[in-house]
Amino acid sequence: SRGPCVGAISGDTTRKNKQRICTALPMALILASTSPIRLKLLRSAGLSVETVAPRVDEASVRDALVAEGALPRDITDTLAEMKARKVAEKRPGDLVLGCDQVLEFDRRPFSKPEGPAEARDQLRQLRGQSHKLLSAIVAYEDAQPVWRHVAEARLTMHQISDGYLDDFVTRNWDSIRHSVGGYKIEEEGVRLFSAITGDYFTILGLPLLPLLAWLGTKGMIAR
Repeated sequence: SRGPCVGAISGDTTRKNKQRICTALPMALILASTSPIRLKLLRSAGLSVETVAPRVDEASVRDALVAEGALPRDITDTLAEMKARKVAEKRPGDLVLGCDQVLEFDRRPFSKPEGPAEARDQLRQLRGQSHKLLSAIVAYEDAQPVWRHVAEARLTMHQISDGYLDDFVTRNWDSIRHSVGGYKIEEEGVRLFSAITGDYFTILGLPLLPLLAWLGTKGMIAR
């Protein structure tokens, strides 16, 4: 199987004159996730990626870590590593990426809302306040952890009205149920915010720039 590669286009941008510069790995690049947005980000960056569901009971692990008093940063890092390890055990010859995201508010982690009522409750707590999104990634090679990174973004929400909040959840539930905090800034959710500090990719759940830098430093992708 072929590993990740990135394309470089020559000065002539006609289709027949495009040149692809690619570093092929003797291993496949595996995303231990079924997240469509993470897969899209990686493929848009020119990487050839497979996805494998990690089959980790995230809710049980998260609840246990919270009960032990683990910090949100440690929770997201632990979950990312567990996902990568689970898949790497079955694909030891490949480069496996495990990812996770946790919302931290008032030193507490928020998870994906289980229903519209929980989404409304989360948004009521967040409105008029600042919170963090912590996005972790852990890479496994030869079934061993070889690199990890936790990126952070800070978001400040408007003091949105109850009416708009309720209508927002009703209109967007099918989409926001997949997101911690009950919003997506790449959609209508961006209207909830007065200020955002941090990397856009981090907010979407993937520290893409640090990952690409690491792959480039190791000579795994062309530059």
